[in-house]
Amino acid sequence: MQAVAKGSFTVQIKPAVEPDVAEGVSLARMSLDKRFEGDLVGTGKGEMLSALTPVKGSAGYVAIERVTGTLHGRAGSFVFQHAGTMDQGAQSLSITVVPGSGTGALAGISGRFGLTIVDGKHLYEFSYELPQTTESMP
Repeated sequence: MQAVAKGSFTVQIKPAVEPDVAEGVSLARMSLDKRFEGDLVGTGKGEMLSALTPVKGSAGYVAIERVTGTLHGRAGSFVFQHAGTMDQGAQSLSITVVPGSGTGALAGISGRFGLTIVDGKHLYEFSYELPQTTESMP
């Protein structure tokens, strides 16, 4: 059965190394530190690789992020895989749970994470599925 978690998060992005710039394209590696609030309460830690181009509004990134906390009261962790591009401002973003990465009460989780930014605030909507357990069966 699919469930939806909603809330907000804050994120700190810090360079892990100096960017490599050649012919106007900047390759960078950064660390991610997040705090989630709402139906998902916890932290996210990850690494991001990005490419910024000289074309205004065009870039790409990939990231891996471990999320640890509680999701609708179930404690554990899982990993998100991010892939995003911007083509002159038009965005395409995919954030999915890495299969088999769930632990604790989140073992077996799958899903897709969506985000929007409103007035500088990061809001999320996480559609996910968890296997039924004997505790949730009638």
